[in-house]
Amino acid sequence: MQSEFQRIEVFKSYDLGRFLVIDGYIMLTERDEFIYHEMIAHVPMAVYPNARRVLVIGGGDGGTVRELSRYPQLERIDLVEIDSEVVRVCREYLPKTACGFDDPRVNLHFEDGLRFVQDCSEGEYDIIIVDSTDPIGPGEGLFTFEFYKNCYKALADDGIMVNQHETPFYDDDAKVVKRAHERIYKTFPICRVYQAHIPTYPSGHWLFGFASKKYHPVHDVRDEWEQLGIKTDYYNLRLHRASFSLPVYVERLLKECEVKE
Repeated sequence: MQSEFQRIEVFKSYDLGRFLVIDGYIMLTERDEFIYHEMIAHVPMAVYPNARRVLVIGGGDGGTVRELSRYPQLERIDLVEIDSEVVRVCREYLPKTACGFDDPRVNLHFEDGLRFVQDCSEGEYDIIIVDSTDPIGPGEGLFTFEFYKNCYKALADDGIMVNQHETPFYDDDAKVVKRAHERIYKTFPICRVYQAHIPTYPSGHWLFGFASKKYHPVHDVRDEWEQLGIKTDYYNLRLHRASFSLPVYVERLLKECEVKE
């Protein structure tokens, strides 16, 4: 279908199950979506286990919300998705991914993420997860310096922001990585990048950004996370720590834009 904002398609494949395509780009497949969603949700939660208020920007497929709903201590999970049709389609065709929407702590806001964060009260959230599409079309505004500054303002004094960071492997994508990292690096006192292997995505090598006002993603990760008994298929604390050890070419790429003014 063509929604107000974008073209939404769901295909069924032999090996990957159903997969969601937006404007011609694969967003997720049933086969490997758990990798992406576990890594974008559990990394910040293991560093900040006492978080109570989480904002997810994008993520209309529901996978990030599904992972967050496994934490009983969370009191409020707000999801901001510009296109209500994405949520509707995923509820119907990707129910295993979208099942978290039924959690009573989840509040859906169908509006522009950039504007939503602008209007947030100072220190309103403990964690912000930017589960955006690529920086084209509706997702373009979620990679701007203005957006990251507004996220900083909306976070508590010990808040964390995590965002999907694209792949560093191809030149055009690497430019997006550098641009986003430079803007986040100039906004937050602690800024690191971590990685995961996601077969569906270009090159299979995917990056995430971790930015915080207080916590270091490796030094401050809490071993108590294991006591929660959350069952995962990809994420664990050993992988968490190791995921911040990056290949040399990625370190070099990031170093080029790590200049604070």
